[in-house]
Amino acid sequence: MTDLQKRSLLKLAALSAVASAALMGCGKKEEPMPAPAPAPVAAAPAPAKPAPLKIAFAYVGPVGDGGWTFAHDNGRKAIEKEFGDKVVTSFVEKVPESADAERVIRDMASQGNKLIFGTTFGYMEPMLKVAPDFKDVKFEHATGYKTADNMRTYDSRTYEGAYMAGVIAGKMTKTGTLGVVGSIPIPEVVRNINSFTLGAQSVNPKIKTRVVWVNEWFNPPKETEAATSLINGGADVLFQNTDSSAVLQTAEKMNKRAFGWDSDMTSYGPKAHLGSAIINWAPYYIKATRDALEGKWATGQVWWGVKEGAIDMVSVAADVPDDTKKRIDEIKAGLKDGSFSIWKGPIMDNTGKELIAKDTVADDKFLGGLKTYVKGVEGKVPGN
Repeated sequence: MTDLQKRSLLKLAALSAVASAALMGCGKKEEPMPAPAPAPVAAAPAPAKPAPLKIAFAYVGPVGDGGWTFAHDNGRKAIEKEFGDKVVTSFVEKVPESADAERVIRDMASQGNKLIFGTTFGYMEPMLKVAPDFKDVKFEHATGYKTADNMRTYDSRTYEGAYMAGVIAGKMTKTGTLGVVGSIPIPEVVRNINSFTLGAQSVNPKIKTRVVWVNEWFNPPKETEAATSLINGGADVLFQNTDSSAVLQTAEKMNKRAFGWDSDMTSYGPKAHLGSAIINWAPYYIKATRDALEGKWATGQVWWGVKEGAIDMVSVAADVPDDTKKRIDEIKAGLKDGSFSIWKGPIMDNTGKELIAKDTVADDKFLGGLKTYVKGVEGKVPGN
């Protein structure tokens, strides 16, 4: 066999071996490649927590006045309790009703406060000047009557508390002469003096009311002087529309009776105290804050009273007769359900002119512009 033949036979053998191996592999099932592991899904970032709503209060008096400003500050604290870390509140106390008010309110807006409460009548014009410059800020003004697109007014029907105080005073007076320490002669205060008198006259039609004006909301020395003057002039039960406890304390020292105003003032003169006509600002402040947080805030005018839980007569003295206490409860119930109206005619002013005709109920427009005394109140409203 030649070399060439040998090489040919070896080549054929090799080819045959390859073919046999290929035929053997044809019947074997090939294992599938494992699927790649899924890539881990990145966790979605937690939504950013909304920044708290910044709320500021401008107070005309000190938070420790025991009356008006103290009541407002309790309302501020109620906001914090209700909304927790959704809000941040702050306040500036003893802000004068002057150009200083505009400066303070403007500064509050510049510091990022988005809801600002001005808690006295004299802040109305300053707030109106600031509001147009901060369109994204909600301004709230207490006791005023002017509004803007981003400025709302709110008030409490303090005259309801004054009327209930009058009912008690009319029963408890021995001289038939009541005294009122008035703050500033605006319709709000005139309305309270008149309502106090109407309440007293519902018990004793012969009641007379004397008024001494101090022309300030908070000035304890002047309030003390006015209260002393009224007592020396024959008044044995005192009422006030000022912010401190000075009137009640003076009555305590001079062995007369008096009322707390805006807040429960029992502790300032426990022997003199007949009851406190209080304002609870918490319901409104909580509503206003919720409006702002939920994007539901709108301008307008809000006036709440006993019906909404904003006004009450509390801590009535133990020696007030039971029938008088019962009458107070009846008045509260009537104010809540609308069956009782304080300002229902006939009502005359102290010059003999008819203010409200028989069976006519005064509307809020009338009450908001009251500038004259009712029958039984001595003197004339300053400036009118």
